[in-house]
Amino acid sequence: MLGEQIGEDKGKITGQRVLEVVNGVPKIETSMSTIGKYKGVETTEIATYWASPGPDGVMRGEGQGVITTKDGSEMATWTGQGIGRFTSQGKIRFTGSLLFSTPSNGKLAFFNNLVGVFEFEADEQGNTSSKVWEWK
Repeated sequence: MLGEQIGEDKGKITGQRVLEVVNGVPKIETSMSTIGKYKGVETTEIATYWASPGPDGVMRGEGQGVITTKDGSEMATWTGQGIGRFTSQGKIRFTGSLLFSTPSNGKLAFFNNLVGVFEFEADEQGNTSSKVWEWK
């Protein structure tokens, strides 16, 4: 069951590269940096994901990221999978799942063994935004 929204962030794409091309289908890696809040805690995040278009034009991808408190004293990580679709010229929207982990016993302790679902959007200028909900 979908639980409460636990986070939201905004950021920028910081780099892209083609990892490989197999039978004319590219696997593209994208890195980003964001600033946001999770359960009221101010955070920064770096993440990298890859995506490839399927024969139906839908992008399928996987990624990983590191979330830190604004002061850098605590850290959580995530791995995820998602499906992306182009919503309008230059914009793409991914939805999917995230598995979180942290050694933190402090402000980010809620991330330990948390499963989340996300919405992520990027525009042609490289601006990103995402929202995360807890899955119960």
